[in-house]
Amino acid sequence: MKELKRNIAIVCGGDSSEHDVSMRSAQGLYSFFDKERYNVYIVDVKDQDWHVTLENDETIKIDKNDFSFVRDGKAVVFDYAYITIHGTPGENGIMQGYFDLLHVPYSTSGVLVEAMTFDKYVLNNYLKGFGVNVADSILLRRDDTVDEEAIAARIGMPCFVKPAADGSSFGVSKVKNADQLAPALRVAFMESNEVMVEQFMDGTEISIGVYKTRDKSVVFPATEVVTNNEFFDYDAKYNGQVQEITPARIAPETAKAVAEETSRIYDILHCNGIIRIDYIITKDADGNDKINMLEVNTTPGMTPTSFIPQQVRAAGLDIAQVLTDIVENQFN
Repeated sequence: MKELKRNIAIVCGGDSSEHDVSMRSAQGLYSFFDKERYNVYIVDVKDQDWHVTLENDETIKIDKNDFSFVRDGKAVVFDYAYITIHGTPGENGIMQGYFDLLHVPYSTSGVLVEAMTFDKYVLNNYLKGFGVNVADSILLRRDDTVDEEAIAARIGMPCFVKPAADGSSFGVSKVKNADQLAPALRVAFMESNEVMVEQFMDGTEISIGVYKTRDKSVVFPATEVVTNNEFFDYDAKYNGQVQEITPARIAPETAKAVAEETSRIYDILHCNGIIRIDYIITKDADGNDKINMLEVNTTPGMTPTSFIPQQVRAAGLDIAQVLTDIVENQFN
């Protein structure tokens, strides 16, 4: 008897500024999945409108009571959710809590890890307790009184102002003097109720992916990020204003240390599925490379040109098999 295929939902969209980026990741994932093994559907989630889009562009409403839909008079119930929402509700634990209630396995880490990694300030201070190097930062809330000169004295200039809980470079500014803090904060508060003012680190920016199953631990080659923009902003990420070099041009011993640190952070957080960690490699007083973590991304971009697919190719791996590893790890 022929084995039944699992029904996979690629859950995308979301309610943040990154909705369209998420839709592009969903298309990438759809092209990567092994269709001989799985029935794959794209599920677009935006506010209360949840629907599946079929191959003929027909859309059918999702029943949120059991995360299913009806096609040709028959209910299609999903066996697994591959979450590729960048931002809320897929990257901050909300969607994970929903799937936990329904006992539907999913591709990301659990509720607590997602909530923590979504809040950069909380994550940095948590990982600092495990010896992870992070930039000094200050957390500001919307109604706080702001002393620009005190911030400049503590953090130094230039610095970054960024939403504490948001995704893809929206609301981020590089600030070069105290006079620029107030307008940068206004921009950041449009994206989040909490904002970080973070120390600037001058060095080589890299990004590296990792996933683990019961049987294997796979750290991909790192990608070096080179841009002529002030920083790796939205245009650099999504509009091609960047040079991405995989593997990164860093010393072999530094590459090994980055891979080890990435694997360690994955284990500290007890992650699931593919995550991507961004770092800045700076120099210490003796001229040695110092690895500084910038952020952990638990739903990394998955378009064909995104970092993770690039790194999978550079590692000589098949991305369809990588996705199969991640899905089947929930069932074995």
